Amino acid sequence: MQKNSKIYIAGHRGMVGSSLLRNLEAKGFTNLALRTSSELDLRNTAAVAEFFEKEKPEYVFLAAAKVGGIMANNTYRADFLYENLMIQNNVIHQSYLSGVQKLLFLGSSCIYPKMAPQPLKEDYLLTGTLEPTNEPYAIAKIAGIKMCDAYRSQYNCNFISAMPTNLYGPNDNYDLNNSHVLPAMLRKFHEAKNDNNRDVELWGSGTPLREFLHTDDLAEACVFLMENFNDYGQINLGIGEDLSIKELAELIQKITGHEGNIIWDSSKPDGTPRKLMDVSKINDMGWKAKISLEEGITKVYQDKFLV
Repeated sequence: MQKNSKIYIAGHRGMVGSSLLRNLEAKGFTNLALRTSSELDLRNTAAVAEFFEKEKPEYVFLAAAKVGGIMANNTYRADFLYENLMIQNNVIHQSYLSGVQKLLFLGSSCIYPKMAPQPLKEDYLLTGTLEPTNEPYAIAKIAGIKMCDAYRSQYNCNFISAMPTNLYGPNDNYDLNNSHVLPAMLRKFHEAKNDNNRDVELWGSGTPLREFLHTDDLAEACVFLMENFNDYGQINLGIGEDLSIKELAELIQKITGHEGNIIWDSSKPDGTPRKLMDVSKINDMGWKAKISLEEGITKVYQDKFLV
């Protein structure tokens, strides 16, 4: 990518897209094509076709998606499948039709089988059944990977796929019904601290293991891949370390200064037992995450709740 290359970030207002925008602007990229969801509905095929015909971006970061935590994924199963398929189908196909030089499609670690060996290697895709609670979202993301590969095979498009682990960072979603575990915990502990350190109730047993990557690290990895990766299949993005949900809760309790009790509701689902990414492929290419979990959460907490 040249500094004046026209770059389209699909989803630039979201947590991932906004990190990409900050990263590219900091690096001196100035020719950015941006549309909010109200300006361009990526589920609308005709609207997306008109946008690509008019703007003719050279590079596309496909970070737009309908996302949420366990409850949202399990409740709005049809919406998660339909909307994500429509978004990626439209953007990937129109990128091909308008001659985009390179596209990066972003997925999620939930594409891997629920009981896959740990850490999760890229080769484990489609080797077993998925976690039932987020299967529709995972199916959509798997379709996106295969779509990029198919367009590469049939049309020689330079479309690549990257699968991040669990993400957190600025512009996260803190809605307790639809958010992921880390931002939901931050909000719960913060509000409990401000309410006389009342007890915090959390879902599940606390035993599942999870890995978390700051979106600023993710954005750095995406730009690195846009400049260095040109191949079939997905590449994993993560920090290469995990911790239990119980350890995460205790870390967030420490960062927020909450002094009450933590109560685990074991009647609620745990989700996948473990989701640690094997990131040796991108590490071997020369990229590694830099932001530690405690450092990253502390910064997010200060910026969101202590301003």
